[in-house]
Amino acid sequence: MAQTGFREPAWLSRLDTPSRYALALGVVAVSTVMAQALFMLTGSNRIGGAFLVGVLFTSYLLGSGPGYLAAAVSFVIYNLYLGNGNLIPPHYRPEDIMVVLTFPTVAVLMGNLTGRVRDEAKRAHTRALTTAVLFEASREFSASDDPTVIRARLADHLAAAARGQAFVLDGEALTCVGGTPPDEVLTAARGLMQAPPAAGAGGEVRTVETHRWRVRLLADGMTAGWQGEPASAEEENLLQILADAGAAAKTRAALTVAKADAEARARTEDLRNALLSSISHDLRTPLAAVLASATALQEFGDKFDAKTRHDLTTTIQEETERLNAFVTNLLNMTRLEGGMLDPASSAFDLSEVVDRTKKRFERLRGKRKIACVLDEEAAIALGDPVLFEVALANVLENAIRYSPDGGLISLKSYPRDDRVVVEVTDEGPGVPEAELPRLFDKFYRGAAAKRLPGTGLGLSIVRGVMQGMGGDASAALRSDASSGMVMSLALPAVRM
Repeated sequence: MAQTGFREPAWLSRLDTPSRYALALGVVAVSTVMAQALFMLTGSNRIGGAFLVGVLFTSYLLGSGPGYLAAAVSFVIYNLYLGNGNLIPPHYRPEDIMVVLTFPTVAVLMGNLTGRVRDEAKRAHTRALTTAVLFEASREFSASDDPTVIRARLADHLAAAARGQAFVLDGEALTCVGGTPPDEVLTAARGLMQAPPAAGAGGEVRTVETHRWRVRLLADGMTAGWQGEPASAEEENLLQILADAGAAAKTRAALTVAKADAEARARTEDLRNALLSSISHDLRTPLAAVLASATALQEFGDKFDAKTRHDLTTTIQEETERLNAFVTNLLNMTRLEGGMLDPASSAFDLSEVVDRTKKRFERLRGKRKIACVLDEEAAIALGDPVLFEVALANVLENAIRYSPDGGLISLKSYPRDDRVVVEVTDEGPGVPEAELPRLFDKFYRGAAAKRLPGTGLGLSIVRGVMQGMGGDASAALRSDASSGMVMSLALPAVRM
């Protein structure tokens, strides 16, 4: 940000009060030399301007006090120039008397005015600097929710503002800048944390001073301390505000983390309830079919004809396989989340796995057709054949579930770079393009999928097992038809 107003040079800010008054006398000496030069050049004793410029410069640069001193000394020297040592010599002309009387008045007024302007400019600059420091600190505090980072930045800012050392004590976590404070100071800080002092009349907790350190009790039981160069009232106020701002940021961070945890627990609870509801439905439906078919066979089996008994046993087999697939998915998801997936990495014949998976769905496909076109150059893949069959079965089951009766499901393989890709294309309704990035998220179900039973675990398991084998899974909308999906499974290829 731009700096405006008076900015005192660094060398000048290090001068103490006696040095400032000595420098004021030096300015008067320079003014005297300039006045003498004017007198020698012009021969006129109207040289008060040189002294007035010196008074103005002194007041602006050094303050009101040195300006008054410069005005007084300049008046005495100017009087000596006119009167040769006599305060009011008889040969003074009336205009000379007016100059002598007017000079001290003007000098004092100018010294007072310029000194006040200088002091006010310096205060404005200090306020602007304080605002900039607080803004920068607040920006850094708000950029993090990590209490460790906030404590470190607070200690840095306090040390910089105090031009010395600083520390922040939060429980047993101590963050120091510029060195570790003495044990006595830390003992005082811990004492503040254990037995806070009474609030003052303004409602603020006291800041105690010990061993040339200022120690302040902050929110949430934190303490901060600093020591360095002598500080003005504005600088001390800045340090106090900085310390409180850091404590407020740490409190905000803790609340943010707590809010995030609460939201995460709420989402987990919602997912758990949804999963339990879905699991109970998906388990109850096939179990009811198995129970009804088994009961009918047990009680009336001898009265049914062969076709009816075959249909009932087929129902039991299909629903049992459905239950088995469902439980397998749950177990696979548990293994994935627990990091217990340990896929094999061996070369296997892709066509064998595809053929075996296809046969599993012969009864479930109904009137749908499954067409396979396998490229001979993509016959051998590297991975776990059992896990690949799990992934392919989930993809093929989705294609059958969402394809209409009589629809065509295409299954083909081809090489791509150093990979073998297996694509499953269906004629189902597809999904909106905006849903594609979320299809593989756990428990996510698109708008079309919500009309059918399911948990939303299938595709997340597909991606998990494929990535576990060094492969990948992706989804896209069909570009050669008005609807339908293309699911791709890619594994490292084995070159023969």
